[in-house]
Amino acid sequence: MPQHLAAVRAMQRISGAEADGVSPGSMALSFSPGVVSPGDYVFDIGTAGSTTLLLQALLPPLLFAGGRSTVTLIGGTHVPFSPSFQYVSGIFAPTLARLGLDVRLSIESYGFYPRGGGRIRVEIFPAGKLHSLALEKRGKILEVTGCSAAGRLPVSIAERQGNAAAERIRAGLNDPGFRLGFDILEAPTPGRGTFLYLQSASENASAGFTSLGAIGKRAETVGTEAADEFLAYHETGAGLDPHLPDQISLYLSLCREESVLTFSRITSHLLTNLRVIALFHAYTHSLEGEIGKPGRLAIHSTR
Repeated sequence: MPQHLAAVRAMQRISGAEADGVSPGSMALSFSPGVVSPGDYVFDIGTAGSTTLLLQALLPPLLFAGGRSTVTLIGGTHVPFSPSFQYVSGIFAPTLARLGLDVRLSIESYGFYPRGGGRIRVEIFPAGKLHSLALEKRGKILEVTGCSAAGRLPVSIAERQGNAAAERIRAGLNDPGFRLGFDILEAPTPGRGTFLYLQSASENASAGFTSLGAIGKRAETVGTEAADEFLAYHETGAGLDPHLPDQISLYLSLCREESVLTFSRITSHLLTNLRVIALFHAYTHSLEGEIGKPGRLAIHSTR
């Protein structure tokens, strides 16, 4: 698929790799990387393919390439089956910072399906010593904030999304006991689209939840979808939302000190990542819980 092709070509470019089967619809791929070179790069997916998933492919090699890099990515920033820009900048990157990894993001334009055309810029600084992550207890939730956005559509849609999310959270918790409020954003974009992003901040952790608009989908549905994801997370008392563990497991597996974290749901993505990481380097992990249920992960490098 175009998004996967863009990732392979981007990795080929930063490492001078020799690769065969790099073509649309290819069923087989050989990839032999050379030395990764830090630098200034621009990658245009050419569709609404996810810029954030492309970024997560580029980050591990560029973080450990020994120099600073800047990467401009063009494509989808708020598209199905991938982290939204707000999630990556508000949850993923700050978590990397806790591990000792410095990644800074900014957004120039938003890319929605099917037009794409979003543009993000990322500064990637050389990795130092990795730190472990201890996050078993979330602590008291202090606030739930975020933004409700509409791009080239009436701002009233964004307002309805935000109102619906706030009403669902208040109804679900009766007396939330924390600050609750969302910014309304008119998102610059070459296409059209909407989204709602919620971010909860607690004493020990942050979590993020995104819902996307679509043709025929009511604004109120967008708002309640994100709110229901937050409420499901809140009910478990876990430290992390279900999407972060698989995104950070590679970095945790590189640290010699043990990391221990809890999260609201074990996903198949996490199981897949843990298995794939073991094909590349020696580490150990212990995962407690069943898929679809809350989990606890202990993980560290054995090298």
